[in-house]
Amino acid sequence: MSAEPRINDRIRVPEVRLVGPSGEQVGIVPLAKALELAQEYDLDLVEVAATARPPVCKLMDYGKFKYESAMKAREARKNQAHTVIKEMKLRPKIDPHDYDTKKGHVVRFLKQGDKVKITIMFRGREQSRPELGFRLLQRLASDVEDLGFIESNPKQDGRNMIMVLGPHKKKTEAMAEAREAQAARKAERQGTTAHDDQPAGEVAEAAAEAPAEAPSEA
Repeated sequence: MSAEPRINDRIRVPEVRLVGPSGEQVGIVPLAKALELAQEYDLDLVEVAATARPPVCKLMDYGKFKYESAMKAREARKNQAHTVIKEMKLRPKIDPHDYDTKKGHVVRFLKQGDKVKITIMFRGREQSRPELGFRLLQRLASDVEDLGFIESNPKQDGRNMIMVLGPHKKKTEAMAEAREAQAARKAERQGTTAHDDQPAGEVAEAAAEAPAEAPSEA
């Protein structure tokens, strides 16, 4: 079945419950009368509730309605935020430099509004020391607490220990801030370029036109 509503001559019922162009209730009228009013207003008769008895029809500019609906749907898709789960893997005996690098990635993901799955990988004898992984996860959560929170507490999963961090910011907020920052950087670059493009001759000319100081008397 088509998702398109029936309009004008495609409506096949003896009478309809008519709604006017401004949303006013006209009442139940014969189909012929409704079509006559549509022609009089230079609008379309659109069936908006086919299952009602009688069907509900509205007088509107159907072409304009479809266009506006398509634009709203496009804007909604553009601003739609998809939940993304990033993953970061660490070893329980990670060295400080490596830890700082991994933490930097986690910070970036949380700022973007993404969740982060932290996986501690145990190898060999490390599996007998789960507290090492637990302490590392707690340390990382504490280091990024301004940006995220523990959404899923640390738990053992085979040879690994897993924790999920959730961002304080929603994805849509992070996207909006990123767009604003990008626009600000672009404006700053354009302003710098405009300043740099000022001809050097104008500066020299301005200096030449400046009045010279009178010589001081001895």
